[in-house]
Order: sequence, then C-alpha cells, then structure tokens
Amino acid sequence: MRAGPYAIVLFVFGAQRGIELVYSARNERLIQRRQPDAPQAGRSVFQWIALINVGLFTLPAVERALRRRPPPPPVAAIGWLAAVSAVALRLSVLVSLRDSWTVRALVPSDLPVVDRGPYRFIRHPNYVALALEFLGLPLIGGAYLSALGLGVANAGLLGRRIREEDALLMAIPAYRERMGDKPRFVPRLVSGR
Repeated sequence: MRAGPYAIVLFVFGAQRGIELVYSARNERLIQRRQPDAPQAGRSVFQWIALINVGLFTLPAVERALRRRPPPPPVAAIGWLAAVSAVALRLSVLVSLRDSWTVRALVPSDLPVVDRGPYRFIRHPNYVALALEFLGLPLIGGAYLSALGLGVANAGLLGRRIREEDALLMAIPAYRERMGDKPRFVPRLVSGR
C-alpha cells in the first residue's frame, strides 16, 4: 500500500476512535452524576496514554512515507487481521459494558459487574484490543519501528493503569466473586483454575 492510501486507512481507524471518545465522554458524565468522586485508574499516566494513542494514528504514516517499499503482503495481511480483530473486539467490549465503558477507566463503587461477551473469558478484553491495534495498524503500512516503539510504550503505560484498575475492581465484592478467577488477557483453553 502506498503512503497516501495508508494515511487514509489510519485516518479511518482514528475517526472510529474519535466516535468512541464521544461515547466515552457521555458515559463519564453519567457516572460522575451518580458518583462525582468515582476513582480513575491510571490517572497519573492518562495524558501519556492519550499521547501514545495519537502517535498510533500519525507516526506510522510518517514512517511509511519515509520508506521506499511497501511491506510484504503477508506482513500487511497480519496487520489487517490484527487491526480489524481489534476493532471487532473493542466493539464487543462497548456492547457488553454499555454505559460503564470509559477511556478514563472510571470505577464507581456501584459498578455493574459484566460477565457477558468477551468478559465471559477474560477480565480485560479492551486492553487485548489495544495491543492488537498497536501491532496491526503499523504493520499494514510496514511501519515496523512504530509497531515496536509505540507497542512497548503502550504496554508500559497500560501496565500501571491495569494494576490500579484491578485494585479498584477487586475492591468491589461482586466483581471479585464473579471475575476474580478469570485471567486478565488470555482465555483458558480448559476450565478450572
């Protein structure tokens, strides 16, 4: 794929994320009406997470423009598979969590416990979707340095946020009871602990 069409692909994926931001802002207002002091997981790293996400939709386009050749078709195909899977997984997360989903990871004390959709299998499918997207979108254009650099930065920042989010969620007895024994990211192939 040439640099111009690749930039359009990144724009389309970025626009989809923009729609998610509008939905998240709506949900944040609903949560803060119920509980104005609802804790936010990873508050101290949120601005860096936001910056890395902006980088996901800009830096790969710059890297692709500087490369002379497009990626080999199998690499681009892996990128497409990961990116489209990420969007499908995140949409299933939004449908499952509904009004509870926010980009700021607000965890009100009256949080309804959701164990449907991808939450039947793992506790954090949204972060799996992000990891797939941080891998896939750069690979579509052969932006290998962006895939590596942005992916590592994203993982590092989200690691702190996930630890804080898990602590907040596990403090809710109903969540701990229904979700505490599920793995964070990778479903178990057989049932049991």
